[in-house]
Amino acid sequence: MTIELCCCTRILLDEISNKQLHQRDVALTYALALRSSEPKDWTVINEAIIRRWSRSGLERIKQMAWRMV
Repeated sequence: MTIELCCCTRILLDEISNKQLHQRDVALTYALALRSSEPKDWTVINEAIIRRWSRSGLERIKQMAWRMV
């Protein structure tokens, strides 16, 4: 049995907009989205991360996520 994250884009956008969540929290969901076979809009997700944290924040989140994968 395989369990995957559904609605990846919506969930990530919700987490990115939640000021109580930190980069590590978003990185965990980003890692789950990377493993999911569901289509995602990476452009929208990455732009939202850049708006909240900056381009270097996006790079940190990606690095953390890929380490988790």
